[in-house]
Amino acid sequence: MKLEDIYELYTKHYLVDTDTRNIRKNTIFFALKGGNFNGNAFAEEALNKGALYSVVDEKEYQTKPNIILVDNVLETLQKLANFHRKKLAIPIIGLTGSNGKTTTKELINVVLKEKFNTYATKGNLNNHIGVPLTLLSMNPNTEIGIVEMGANHHKEIAFLSEISEPDYGYITNFGKAHLEGFGSVEGVIEAKSELYDFLIKSEGEIFVNTNDPIQVSKTKNADTIPISVSIEYIDSNPYVKLNYKGVEIQSNLTGRYNYNNIACAITIGKYFNVSVESIKKAIESYIPSNNRSQVLKKGTNEIILDAYNANPTSMKAALENFYELSSEKRKVVILGDMFELGKDSAYEHQTISDMTEDFKFDSIYLIGENFSMTNGNQLKFKEFNDFINELSSFNLKDVNILIKGSRGMALERILDHL
Repeated sequence: MKLEDIYELYTKHYLVDTDTRNIRKNTIFFALKGGNFNGNAFAEEALNKGALYSVVDEKEYQTKPNIILVDNVLETLQKLANFHRKKLAIPIIGLTGSNGKTTTKELINVVLKEKFNTYATKGNLNNHIGVPLTLLSMNPNTEIGIVEMGANHHKEIAFLSEISEPDYGYITNFGKAHLEGFGSVEGVIEAKSELYDFLIKSEGEIFVNTNDPIQVSKTKNADTIPISVSIEYIDSNPYVKLNYKGVEIQSNLTGRYNYNNIACAITIGKYFNVSVESIKKAIESYIPSNNRSQVLKKGTNEIILDAYNANPTSMKAALENFYELSSEKRKVVILGDMFELGKDSAYEHQTISDMTEDFKFDSIYLIGENFSMTNGNQLKFKEFNDFINELSSFNLKDVNILIKGSRGMALERILDHL
């Protein structure tokens, strides 16, 4: 079946699914393959659960008239998404960076939603499967799309840009993330800048943090929109507060590092003519979730939970912010290993370990195989359960606690034991 024919079937309901555990009625099921599963085997199950069609790439599974055989299911999904993107003909904002992608995406979305019918990447569906699913979740009522793009190797952002064809783009920053795949910070800069390369080639527009000399350098030949310098940072104790055109905005985000994320959302809102009052309302109503920069109370303790992910750049920013936080309570740091750092892992973990001691936090707990091998006087635990088994003896009451680590560490589990 031709791509155009599949697209005609898709436009009857604008629904696509890839997981039979969450099949929606009238959807098209794309039978993707993984290391431990073959989606083709679930084609009939998807139909039984309400899908109108299933798309497979192994002939033996084409057992019914509404099971469509293609050469490659994943490639068909990606091509269908790009075909749909062209048909939508709406502004698409592409977003990538080492830190703050998801928070920035959410902020841009809530601001633009004050005026437009928007659709933004759900959660972190930002890879070669997530980006097509994001695009195919947009329908004729969508007025602006916001597409988050993640990467852990070169040419991935370039590929995702070719699928989503953004008209606008923003890179949050260049940090020490996924060094194992990129090889170095220079590799990170080169890979993330693939979004810039696409936009320059396609004559799109780029939102630029003019305080970042790397971004300025990389976009000197581009059509750029500077992040507004009229947005004044006030403080972040514990929430980021700023002033925009004489209007004070009090966010629910902790950490000075979130200032740039908020400033970007304000600038993009202003660019699309969202009123100052609506921008203020949107940002002040946004409450972070999913273990990202959340401020929580647990008994007598105040907790900053930033356990969705971590890399050396974001870890450093979180520690600096926690150090600067004004509080009469003792400050306790609980950190988990940072993943995907390759040959730099030992050095980067030691650097963070040294930083915790330089800041002289009242108590420091390091969890994970990498942190357990660092030098220093902190309490170290190779396994998560080793820490939990001793947690009750630490008497963590009436304290401020920072919890941060990579996703694989799942440090939010600590909350159940405090």
